[in-house]
Amino acid sequence: MNTAPGTPAGDPPRSATAKPGKSGEVSALLKPFLPWLLVSAVTGIAAGAATVALLGTINEVLNRPGGMAGGLLLTFVALCAVALVGRAASSMCTNLVGQRLVAQVRKSLARKILAAPIDALERYRTHRLMPVLTGDVDMISDAAFVLSSAVIALAITLGCLGYLAWLSPPLFGLLLVALVIGVGVQTWAQARGIRGFHKARDAEEQLHKAYRAISDGAKELRMHRARRAGMYGGQIEGTVDRIREINWRAINTYVLATAFGSALFFLLIALILGWAAFRTMEPAVLSGFVLVLLFLKGPLDQIAAAVPGIGRARVAFQRIADMSARFATPEPFLDLDKPGAPATLGESIDLRGVRYAFSKPEGGDAFVLGPVDLTLRRGEMVFIVGDNGSGKTTLVKLLLGLYAPQQGQVLADGAPVTDETRDHYRQLYTTVFSDFYLFEDLAAEAGQGGSLPERALPYLQRLEIAHKVSVKDGAFSTVDLSTGQRKRLALVHAYLEGRPVLVFDEWAADQDPTFRHLFYTELLPELRDKGHLVIVVSHDDRYFHLADRVIRMGNGQVLEDGGSGGGGSSTQTRPTGSEQVERELAAG
Repeated sequence: MNTAPGTPAGDPPRSATAKPGKSGEVSALLKPFLPWLLVSAVTGIAAGAATVALLGTINEVLNRPGGMAGGLLLTFVALCAVALVGRAASSMCTNLVGQRLVAQVRKSLARKILAAPIDALERYRTHRLMPVLTGDVDMISDAAFVLSSAVIALAITLGCLGYLAWLSPPLFGLLLVALVIGVGVQTWAQARGIRGFHKARDAEEQLHKAYRAISDGAKELRMHRARRAGMYGGQIEGTVDRIREINWRAINTYVLATAFGSALFFLLIALILGWAAFRTMEPAVLSGFVLVLLFLKGPLDQIAAAVPGIGRARVAFQRIADMSARFATPEPFLDLDKPGAPATLGESIDLRGVRYAFSKPEGGDAFVLGPVDLTLRRGEMVFIVGDNGSGKTTLVKLLLGLYAPQQGQVLADGAPVTDETRDHYRQLYTTVFSDFYLFEDLAAEAGQGGSLPERALPYLQRLEIAHKVSVKDGAFSTVDLSTGQRKRLALVHAYLEGRPVLVFDEWAADQDPTFRHLFYTELLPELRDKGHLVIVVSHDDRYFHLADRVIRMGNGQVLEDGGSGGGGSSTQTRPTGSEQVERELAAG
């Protein structure tokens, strides 16, 4: 079949929808967890306040006779308990939010992907999809672990600043100037680092695309030395080095800013000690400032260490929000929670004036299919043929209900297929696409008699793969087979599902001549004779005479729709099975 279409005609270009509602999507992701985040913030602030009070208590003990005794000891113990419980509660709440948020994001994205219109998924390429589902979601999970520590550190920092302002307003003013300088440098570093993380994240998509190319195109790369060298040296090695360089510079920006903050911090302590040498200062004020500033270095370092991870999480959130917004409009009436009743077909499926247009990815005029008028009946074997780009893919996707017609109607037994009934209508079909995905688990229809392994065994034997594959616990024992053998397992799926309409897209392309002949001359006619509507997309013109009808496509139009001249009544003029196999073997 021809390649998947691009943007349906009339859709806005990607540039117009690149950032739809990101802030709204992020808010929607976080909204259910606001109470827990509030609890985490309150308990973290309580822990920070208790820690600051502990510092004040220690400073008081250092500057009074008698040390820690009586009520002061009880106060110290109580503050330790509050700090411990507050820190633990804040960390547990944040961890709970992080894990639930990651779980919700994963489930939400999966539901949106499952419910997204097929054409939207076709535009959002796999190399862009997978980094969001894996790396970006994991980045949020990692950031959640450091968030509570950062919140507590921030609470401690604010509490310490308040305590220092109470001890000595003039010295606090000096501290405030230093903090403004330090925060300015950190803000600049964060902005520069975030820009770097965005660039690195864009490069990650290109790297994922290259990884997929060396996996899916392994055979082709073995056969072409220059392309192999270019793939590694130009696309993989260059992209990896670019990601390394971008991340190295971004993180180093944070590191240098943190080092500058530390130097400024100790310079501030030196200034305070110098101030005390030239001006009279109470010992409690001096010791309090030095003690708190030395302690404050730890929380500030914690905040600085958390900033790169939080920055990456921001980028991940934006990417997740972008993908979520792209799939924010699900296909209507698509039920993901219950299987529903099996679909049945009485007589026929009709296409009446069906038309569909889409813009080609490379630009130029839109490709237009139709208008198409077709009637397909149960008990028919229909071949859809034509050159690549003739419209076979689009016609089949319209027939299957994967695309909704832009004009015209699809009817099942005379009833129009609407948005409300389209998903139920799709259940008429079992498909094996040319780019099929083979599921290990079997979703066979119930009520057909016999256990699943017993029902599957005859088909596995007939397709000569029973020695490699069995059915156990409702799934194939392995799918690690050749492409041709995997297609045979997909055919087993079709047999066991027993749906009224079977669609095969170039199924025989990866089979040897013996199985190709078996497929066309025995398996397909048997399915037709059982009352199935069998639709075959094929280039095997040597077998066109076996079809009841051949629908020939060209430039988006049905050029020919008629009997093959053979069908079920011409078997006596066909070559025997052995003669046909010999001819195919001779032809290669």
